[in-house]
Amino acid sequence: MKRFIQLLCVLCVSTLIFDAHAEVTVQNAWVRATVPQQKAAGVFFDIQATENLQLVEAQTSVAASAELHEMKMENDVMRMRPIEQLALPAGRKVNLKPGGYHLMLMGLKNQIKVGDVIPLRLVFQDKNKKQQFVDIKVIAKPINTN
Repeated sequence: MKRFIQLLCVLCVSTLIFDAHAEVTVQNAWVRATVPQQKAAGVFFDIQATENLQLVEAQTSVAASAELHEMKMENDVMRMRPIEQLALPAGRKVNLKPGGYHLMLMGLKNQIKVGDVIPLRLVFQDKNKKQQFVDIKVIAKPINTN
């Protein structure tokens, strides 16, 4: 019994030593297919975290870079601009969608065809600047998908 209690104490203490990571859920991930020679494509998904995080970066092997962007009306003109990070409030779903926040794959290496599966690594940061990575697969949908 004494041995069991010692083992239980060791397990409890070791659990406290390891850093806890927020759980991040990504759903409905898709990328818009491209035409030949097109060098950019939009990526969209729904994302939710169990604690306050920032989406700070995305990485992929199919493009030179992946940038966070937002679409916003300014003086009756829709403008797209890169953003440094995207806030993910704890427990609230954030939608990356056409006409709003989204990722842009820039400098595509090849055409993205309907049905292709694109690897994407999302990089999150908490208030202490600790980073967490989530790897997802993104399915290519037709160009006219909204």
